[in-house]
Amino acid sequence: MKKFNIIVLVKQVPDTRHVGKDGMKADGTINRAALPAIFNPDDMQALEQALRIKDLYPQTTISVLTMGPPRAANILREGLYRGADMAYLVTDKRFAGSDTLATSYALSLAVNKLKPFDLVFTGRQAIDGDTAQVGPQTAEKLSIPQITLAEEILAIDNNTVKVKRTIANGIEIVKAKLPVLITVTGSAAACRPRHAKLYMRYKYARTNQELAKEDEKMQALFKSRPYLKIHVWSVDDLNADPLWLGLGGSPTKVKKVENVVLAAKDSKVLENDESQINELIQELMNNHTLG
Repeated sequence: MKKFNIIVLVKQVPDTRHVGKDGMKADGTINRAALPAIFNPDDMQALEQALRIKDLYPQTTISVLTMGPPRAANILREGLYRGADMAYLVTDKRFAGSDTLATSYALSLAVNKLKPFDLVFTGRQAIDGDTAQVGPQTAEKLSIPQITLAEEILAIDNNTVKVKRTIANGIEIVKAKLPVLITVTGSAAACRPRHAKLYMRYKYARTNQELAKEDEKMQALFKSRPYLKIHVWSVDDLNADPLWLGLGGSPTKVKKVENVVLAAKDSKVLENDESQINELIQELMNNHTLG
């Protein structure tokens, strides 16, 4: 029976729909503690594509991997509740402030620790940065092919994968050799909800740091169920060069984050008259709002 080893790169992001005056720190980085933390939406859709492959080939294994602060373990549990098999958290204070270049460097090292793999999925972009750079940069550092803007996995065998991707003027059907990194766009199918049995199985999944705060009963339960362990890797575990990480290893500097509210300047009331509608359409075309 066919089976695939899949890694899904996910991210816990601040809910950028609620950025207030405390949304940014003095050093130009997002004040994540001041914003609600959520599972990056595109990454959820990437997870769904991985789960669909597992539906077809049940022997497939899915690992969810994230880089972030200790509380990012919450989204790893969400991945386990939906069908992932293993969870990995890359966390270390020396990662703080990493831009896309430094982040993709750390993620590529973590992915390499999980070899062999067939596919790496991730969302097209994260809502806190909107750069869409981490996926492609990670693929480059792994020296594997990449398919961006994927909307659906059409077919997969032991050597290749066929993908439908969205482009500016329509869609493309492309094929790539395995292993390959695929970024999934927001127009892809939404991720399935938590599975009740998987929630009961993994609700006590913990990192060692979280487990240290639990009572003896929980620690005994954890010891008897090794699948509950969320693996944690530091800079040293990845053998990463600290000079390539954090603010010091990040050439991108964010100077300001603010809310932009679009407000209408004018309004026009139309009667139920075809000529008025035609005049409005012509006006919008003349000022290039349409066309």
